[in-house]
Amino acid sequence: MMGIWGRLFARERASDEPAARPLADASATPPVALMPEEQPHAALAGDELEECFYRFVLNQLVSTSGNTNPSREQALLHRLHELCDDDRFDVRSLPRMPAVLPQLMRAMRNDDLSGAQLADLIKRDPVLVGEVMRVTGSVTYRTAHPVGSLQHAVVLLGQIGLRHVVSSYAMKPILMASAGASGQMVGQRLWDHAERCAHAAVFLSKGQCDPFEAYLAGLVGYAGLGAVARVLDKELDGGPPASSPAFIAGCAALASHITLQAGLYWELPANVLDALAELTTLDQRGISLPLSRVLHAAQRLAMYQLLVEQGLVEADTGYADDPLAQLPSQLLARCQQDLQQNFTPS
Repeated sequence: MMGIWGRLFARERASDEPAARPLADASATPPVALMPEEQPHAALAGDELEECFYRFVLNQLVSTSGNTNPSREQALLHRLHELCDDDRFDVRSLPRMPAVLPQLMRAMRNDDLSGAQLADLIKRDPVLVGEVMRVTGSVTYRTAHPVGSLQHAVVLLGQIGLRHVVSSYAMKPILMASAGASGQMVGQRLWDHAERCAHAAVFLSKGQCDPFEAYLAGLVGYAGLGAVARVLDKELDGGPPASSPAFIAGCAALASHITLQAGLYWELPANVLDALAELTTLDQRGISLPLSRVLHAAQRLAMYQLLVEQGLVEADTGYADDPLAQLPSQLLARCQQDLQQNFTPS
């Protein structure tokens, strides 16, 4: 068992990844129109890609006639700042991380940790125990001999499985709940992106940063966007307005600050918090932290992949250029291909 947890978050080969999970049924609420009708699938890059993603998550339409209401948008942004800016957002309104999770995250980075020690830690959370046993009892992990103990289950889950259990148990409910009771669609879209972003972050992390921290940063990187969506939903009356790029950018900036506050509230590792902080104040001078570079590129690759799946971006345009991340374009292209193989619905 020595060293198994060192391999736990080593970059896995694409062939070892599980089959892509299908997107949730969005038939009740179809994707919003993101681009003008005469250019329904224009290739996007950089800031345009991010704007398209934010519009998709927040369900904010593009006005094809320029019929926006600047004064209303300015008033709404002012109200959002009053509620969310300068640490005014009450992070206690976000779901708490399970109490055992910070300890579990630290333990999973310990190369010398045995399966028995990790099982003892997981035992502190009965719900997590149930999730581990449920997953290892599924057809995917079924063996000739039934799983007889939690330690056996932990070893059986291995590299990919344990990571999926922990992320699904902890982060998926948080993201799904962050947008409030009426924001199930927003929460699902955030989770769909988080899965793809975490996958891409691990792929890009080799030789750059710790794979586990990259995975965790990928999961939480847009947690604040759900909170903005929740506040926005309460403040809007009569449905979502057609909104300008400046309005979307303002919402995105607020979301970034809330994500950092949430990370502190959730007691995330210091390197993850540093990366979130650097991307919160990102400018054209570039990115200095390796984890920040990986996260920035992973976020955009995941945006592109998700928008392709939704039919909002052409699948053959690609996104393999990120000068701020300073990662080789060939690496970004390979990561994009890996996302397509693992997440494109069959």
